[in-house]
Amino acid sequence: MSREDGMFRSRTSVAAAAAALLVASLGLAGCGDSGSDGSDATTLTLWHYEGPTSAMGIAWNKAIEEFKAAHPGVTVKFEEKSFEQIQQNAGMILNSDSAPDIMEYNKGNATAGLLSKQGLLTDLTDEAGKRGWTDALSTSLQTTAKYDGDGVMGSGKIYGIPNYGEYVMVYYNKDMFAKYHVAVPTTLDQFTAAMDTFVRNGVTPLSVGGAEYPAQQIFYELALAKANRAFVNNYQLYQGKVDFHGPEFTYGAQTFADWVSKGYIAKNSAGIKAEDMGVAFERGKFPIMISGSWWYGRFANEIKDFDWGTFLFPGNQLHPGSSGNLWVVPTKSKAKSLAYDFIDITMKPEIQDLLGNNGGVPVAADTAKITDAKNKELIDNFNTISSSDGLAFYPDWPAPGYYDVLVGAVQGLINGSKTPSAMLDEIAGPYQDNLADLGR
Repeated sequence: MSREDGMFRSRTSVAAAAAALLVASLGLAGCGDSGSDGSDATTLTLWHYEGPTSAMGIAWNKAIEEFKAAHPGVTVKFEEKSFEQIQQNAGMILNSDSAPDIMEYNKGNATAGLLSKQGLLTDLTDEAGKRGWTDALSTSLQTTAKYDGDGVMGSGKIYGIPNYGEYVMVYYNKDMFAKYHVAVPTTLDQFTAAMDTFVRNGVTPLSVGGAEYPAQQIFYELALAKANRAFVNNYQLYQGKVDFHGPEFTYGAQTFADWVSKGYIAKNSAGIKAEDMGVAFERGKFPIMISGSWWYGRFANEIKDFDWGTFLFPGNQLHPGSSGNLWVVPTKSKAKSLAYDFIDITMKPEIQDLLGNNGGVPVAADTAKITDAKNKELIDNFNTISSSDGLAFYPDWPAPGYYDVLVGAVQGLINGSKTPSAMLDEIAGPYQDNLADLGR
């Protein structure tokens, strides 16, 4: 999520110099002059933050190859950025002449919605209709592509195109489950009983990254155990009032704190990043990891020493998840026509099938061409959630800067510096302030 643009705007020479240094440090470069739609551009500058061995990274690299073949006179300047780089600096960069021509960006009110409201993203509505992108996306997947004048998702103009879906699930080490005679749980009570078994045997059950997004998604998964669609729509789409001390968030915060006290979550995980969490699971140090489908392809490629599997969070009908991240075209893109052509290629059946066969969740693949049984299961689970209106989006979406608010709040539950009630007060304030700013 980008920080509010005003945080970066200053007319002082010191701030201007700092901004220039930041732009230089990110290795940003603009394209040459071109027509208003970039129809005569000879360079396409593209950013994304998918690892090269992930399903998305593999698919997008193939898309770049196909784009080059179809545009022999065009140079593709690809720059891989970290999620945090783009999250922290997107508003400032996209408001400069160093904006890329096309970029992968996080979806939701606090991110794509905020930038659309600030006029930093190109309206893709007409292009999406002409090129058939909307025909390939289900109604639920289009929720995160559309934003109204306030930057609230679900209606309005199309500002980004998702090419894949994603959802949070439970990854588990089958060898460790077998060693301690733990069965795959189907209810939350069975899940906690399984974690009790690991704790009794001196094993911390959960690999958790408290310094970034993973821990807050566990908190949200627990809140969703007591939630319904009305709660999600009130929280995410502002369709009604949200009681942060109501049964949903109270259960999420209290149960998360209980999981820490019971030893399910290590207290030092407050300082662990998502990457280190995933690597620890890959190395067999933890039997369970609760995180997103974006890890699936990587684990399939990199885990060699044990058998692993996945299951949906036990008992929940609602799950953190949505369309995947969006391809957005910055307003200051100098090669918009080329950017649209690239989006087209990522929606082609062969790219979508490649995504699915490498552990991704494509939005327009031919499932008959997905050859791996586990990959089919991954896609089928997503389709089951999506078709039953079970996608509950992510907890940090509703307000600008809310990602950092939730990281700090959940870290407080992990290290014991905040009570569940104090944690809920902490996250309620910025949410309510955002509603007030929107006049809602």
